[in-house]
Amino acid sequence: MTDRIHTRLWDAMTSLKLTIGCLAALMVLVVACTLAQVELGTLGAVNRYIRSFVVWWQLPGSSWSIAVFPGGALVGLVLAVNLVAAQLRRLELSWKKTGIWIVHAGLILLVAGEFVTGAFQVDSQLTVEEGQTLNFVERPREMELAVVDTTDPAHDDVYAVPEALLARERQVDIPGSPLSLRVKAFHKNADLGARGPADPPSPATAGVGAGVAVRPLAPVTSDEQLNRTAAFVEPVAAGRSYGIWLVSNVLGAPQSFTHEGRTYALAMRPRRQYLPYSITLKKFSHDVYPGTDIPKNFSSLVHLSNPGRGEERDVLIYMNQPLRYDGKAFYQASFGKGDTLSILQVVENPGWLLPYLSCTLVTLGLLLHFSLSLRRGVRREASPQPAAVEA
Repeated sequence: MTDRIHTRLWDAMTSLKLTIGCLAALMVLVVACTLAQVELGTLGAVNRYIRSFVVWWQLPGSSWSIAVFPGGALVGLVLAVNLVAAQLRRLELSWKKTGIWIVHAGLILLVAGEFVTGAFQVDSQLTVEEGQTLNFVERPREMELAVVDTTDPAHDDVYAVPEALLARERQVDIPGSPLSLRVKAFHKNADLGARGPADPPSPATAGVGAGVAVRPLAPVTSDEQLNRTAAFVEPVAAGRSYGIWLVSNVLGAPQSFTHEGRTYALAMRPRRQYLPYSITLKKFSHDVYPGTDIPKNFSSLVHLSNPGRGEERDVLIYMNQPLRYDGKAFYQASFGKGDTLSILQVVENPGWLLPYLSCTLVTLGLLLHFSLSLRRGVRREASPQPAAVEA
C-alpha cells in the first residue's frame, strides 16, 4: 500500500499535466498582476500575485480574506520540483539527450532566479543635486527614526531605529547612547493636520505635536504615492522623561531636546544605507529632439570616490546604461529642480545574472537538441535502403 502511494505521488510530481497546469497558472497570474497595477501599482501588484504563496481576496465590507488562487511563489516552487523530478525520471544519460538536459537546467535556473530576486533584491534611491556629494542611499518606502546627537558642530552621531521596531510599540534602547525610546503609538500611514475643537487631545506633550491631529490611514501601494508615517515617542534617559513627541516624515525641521549638556534631534526619514564610497553629481543632462519638447535622453555625469580602494573616476549614467559597482546598479530614473537634480534608482540583486544565464542555457540547449536531431535525420536519409523484393 505504501509503495503504491509513493508511486502515485511520484507519477503526480513528474506529470506533464502538472507542468502545463503550472505554466497556465503563471499566465493567469501575469495577466492578473498586469491589470492590478492600475490600482495597486507595480510593486503592490507584484507582491500580491507574483511573490506570494497564496492570492487573497478581501470580502467587501469586512476584514475577512479568503484564498482564491495559488500565488506565483507557490506555483514556481511546484514547477521547479516538477521539472527536477521529470528530468531525473524520464531523461536518459546519453549524448543525444544533452540538449534537453540543458533546457531543463535553464528553466529550473529561471525559477530559482525569481526566488532569489524576491527574497534578496533591495531597491533604493540616490537623490543628488549638481555639486552635491552623498555617501548613502535611501529606501523611500521604508522609514526610520533618526536620533541625532548634534552637540559637536563638526560631526553628528546618528542612531537609527527602523520602522519594524517602532511598529511593535515597545521601549527601544538606543545603542551607544544613554537614551531609550518608549513608543506610544505608530502609524504606517496617517493624515496630519491642525487640531480642531472637536479633535481629541493629542498624546504629544512636547514639540509641535501638541497642535497636530493624527488620523490613521491604510498604507498606500501606488507607485506615485508614499506613506506619511507618524509615531509618538517618549525619550527617556537616566530615569527622566523628556516628554512625548510626534515624529513624522511630513513634518519640517527636526525637533530636539537636551540631556546632560548634549543635544539630540528627532526626525522620521526614509531608511538610509551608508556606503563605503561617495558619489558626486557633476552634471545632469536632459536632451530633447531638435525643435520639440520630446525627451531624447537623460544622463548623469558622476564622480565616484572610494578612498579605501584608491578609486577616483568619472562615470556617465544614462538610460539603459547603469553604473554597476560593489554589488549595486545605479540606473537613471528621474530628475527635478530645473534639471539640476538627478534621481538614481539603486538596485541590489545578487541574482541579477540568473535570468541571462537561464535564457542562454535554454537557447544553447534547443540549438544543440535540434542540431543532433537534424544530424540523425541526415544520417538516416543517407544510409542505404534495403532493396525491394519482387514478387
